Amino acid sequence: MSAVFRDRIALAVLVSLLIAGWAAYADEAPAKEPGKPRWTPFVRGGYVHQFETDIDDGGEFDSDRLFLQAGASYSIAPGRRVSLSVGYGRDNYGFSGNKGFAGDSPWKNINQFRFSAPVFWAVDKKWSLYAIPTVRFAGETDTDLNDSGTGGVLAGFSYRFSDTLTLGPGIGVISQLEDSASIFPIVIVDWKITERLRLETGGGLGATRGPGLTLSYKVNNAWNVALGGRYESYDFRLNDSGPAPDGVGRDRSFPLFVSATYSQGRKLQVSALAGAEIGGELRLQDSKGKTIAKEDYDTAPFLGFSFSYRF
Repeated sequence: MSAVFRDRIALAVLVSLLIAGWAAYADEAPAKEPGKPRWTPFVRGGYVHQFETDIDDGGEFDSDRLFLQAGASYSIAPGRRVSLSVGYGRDNYGFSGNKGFAGDSPWKNINQFRFSAPVFWAVDKKWSLYAIPTVRFAGETDTDLNDSGTGGVLAGFSYRFSDTLTLGPGIGVISQLEDSASIFPIVIVDWKITERLRLETGGGLGATRGPGLTLSYKVNNAWNVALGGRYESYDFRLNDSGPAPDGVGRDRSFPLFVSATYSQGRKLQVSALAGAEIGGELRLQDSKGKTIAKEDYDTAPFLGFSFSYRF
C-alpha cells in the first residue's frame, strides 16, 4: 500500500471519528423547556503532555498541547440543532539533539484557530442528517494566517436501527496544505452492547484532536471508564526562520489511551487520561510540498485531562 493511499485512508478514519463525536454530543444535548431560551452555550478544553521520545535518526522531542473551545447550540426542535463554535489550540514542541531531524529544530510553537457551524437535523425517529462546515488555521508563531488555512464540509446521514444501534454513511471534502483536497467516505457507529457497555466512534477528549473508537463502561451515574484509540494527523504552516521557510510540518501517530470521566449530570464532565502514541512520524516539507525530511519516532507516553461544561 502506498504512503499516499495509506494517509488518505487514515484521514478518512480521523474525520469520521470527529463527525461521530459531534453527532453524539448533539444527540445528548439537553432539550430546553417550553418558553425557555433555546440557546445552549458550552465551553470545553484540555491539556496533554507527551513525554520525551527518541527520533529514529537521532535526537529526541516532547510536546505540550492546550486546546479551548467555546460556542452555543440553538435547538430548533428536539433532535434539530444548529451550532456555532470557535476554538484555539497551542502546541509547544521541544527538540533536543545535535544531529538529524531534532538537530534542525524544525519548528517550536504552533497556534491553531478553528471555526465550525455544525447542523444536526432529525428527519424522524429513525433518520438524521448532518453537515459540518469547518475552517481551520494552523501555523507556527509569526506565520501569516492567510497561508495556513484549510477548510471543507462533512455531510451525511445516520439510521437508528434500534434503541441500541445507530449506523450511517457520509462524505467529506477537506482541503490540505500544499496538497490536493481529500474526498473520502465517512462511517458512524454507536452500539450500546449492554446497559453499561458501549462501543462508539465518539466521546472524544478536548486536547486530543478529536475522538476515536472508544469502548466505555458506565461504573455508576457519576463515573465512566474507557479504552480507546484513533489516528491523529496534524499539519501546520511554518514561519520563515527555520530550515524550511514557509514550509509545512506534519505530526502523525496512532494514540491508544485509557480514561476515567466524572460527570455531574449532563452539564459538567471532567476526564483524566493516560496512554501512548505508537507508529509516530514527523515530516518536514518545503513551501511547494516537497518532502525534505521524514522520520519515525518511538512510542511516546502521554498524560492529560479534559473538561466540558454546558450552561
